[in-house]
Amino acid sequence: MKNKFYGSLLCFSTALMSAIFFNCATQKSTDVLVNPWKVKQQIEKAVVVPTFKNKTYNIIDFGAKSDGIVNNSEAFKKAIETCTKNGGGKVVVPSGKFLTGPIHLDNNVNLHLEEGAEILFSTKSSDYPLVLTSFEGTELMNHSPLIYAYNKKNIAVTGKGVLNGQADNENWWYWCGAKQYGWSEGKGNQNDPQNRIRLVESGEQNVPVEQRIYGEGSYLRPSFVEFFSCTDALIKGVKIINAPFWVIHPMKSTNVTVDGVTVESHGPNNDGCDPEYSKNVIIKNCTFNTGDDCIAIKAGKDGDGRRVAMKSENIIVQDCMMLDGHGGVVMGSEMTGGIKNVFVENCKMDSPNLDRAIRIKSNSRRGGIVENVFVRNIEVGQVKEAVLRINMFYNVYGNQTGNFIPQVKNVILENVKVKNGGKFGVLAKGYKELPIENVLLKNVTIDKVGEAYSIENVTNIQFVDTYINGKKIESPK
Repeated sequence: MKNKFYGSLLCFSTALMSAIFFNCATQKSTDVLVNPWKVKQQIEKAVVVPTFKNKTYNIIDFGAKSDGIVNNSEAFKKAIETCTKNGGGKVVVPSGKFLTGPIHLDNNVNLHLEEGAEILFSTKSSDYPLVLTSFEGTELMNHSPLIYAYNKKNIAVTGKGVLNGQADNENWWYWCGAKQYGWSEGKGNQNDPQNRIRLVESGEQNVPVEQRIYGEGSYLRPSFVEFFSCTDALIKGVKIINAPFWVIHPMKSTNVTVDGVTVESHGPNNDGCDPEYSKNVIIKNCTFNTGDDCIAIKAGKDGDGRRVAMKSENIIVQDCMMLDGHGGVVMGSEMTGGIKNVFVENCKMDSPNLDRAIRIKSNSRRGGIVENVFVRNIEVGQVKEAVLRINMFYNVYGNQTGNFIPQVKNVILENVKVKNGGKFGVLAKGYKELPIENVLLKNVTIDKVGEAYSIENVTNIQFVDTYINGKKIESPK
């Protein structure tokens, strides 16, 4: 069965056999399907981790006050400006509580939080000016993310301190329009036809991004940490809590490392990390305890995703812990530009509030392709719905049907142990005209699960040395 599976994988386009990823002039041709974990190692070697001059700029020296009351936006701004002007270094946040508006990073700056430091971000939306950003896969001019960098190089957020977005049912979260997050009649929310719906339509109509002006009164929440069109970016060691929206959002960026970060935020759409249109991203040694997906790999939505037409590719997730969340590692639903080469290994997932371990989702309005997903050495304690969930009919915000049928191919799970598998081992539904292709479970053990699998329009799904509820599973004919 193994030979049959890999034989079928190698039958399609020889384009996959060509030079992959980085600098084709110097990198030997490697087929990701033949030796995916060697390719993963090559990606790791290619990722540039920022380094900084041995100079420090303490925000106290620029007038910052640690009383949690005074807004220190100007002190952060001056410290960062001085640091980058002098060739870079470390902007230090000492122990204490520092209130501020958005922080905009610059080249060669490492924003470093010492142990005991907590940055409290303002809950006044008027403190967040318009910048080029993105909301749910559509680009626009909107409130600045809380920490933002645009078109910068060699940047970082590091340390043992806390980034506190101060979002709750009174601030930011109710903008989603859900009563469970504090919304009530008379309050504004993102679902007003002039807000989110208008934004999506502007993407379909190819309205120039600079004309998509939102911000105050539009109720579209900003991301917490967003690296937009950046190169060589790092976020390491910090704890992030109470986010308005997506927590860590590398957007159109290359060489991004997320290392040893703890995310605890249970608000609406509080995904832990959302690489979007990004390449060479490593997420490692992190803990995610979230109100939405722990990690969700994105690539734009609908018409705007087709306009941008960039893949998210070469994404590595390793040595992470996933607790609460809609999914452990997720691809989609905003995946119109496509997702390619995802590697997940040595992770633990366990919570009665974790819905799925590995999830891929799209629909025929989104379209897009997910190809080459490699998962190994995963321990799952408990999930609610499925260990592997592939849903090409994902439906949110009403009718999501169109003429762009999504594709999924080459998904491999190896050495996975699940103690309590929920309803399904594998739950997968594709389109008759474009089925899900090539799914392999090898050395997988799933206990306490309702059904081994439920599949529709899936071609070449193979079970090799896979046991579900103590019974060896044979591959479907």
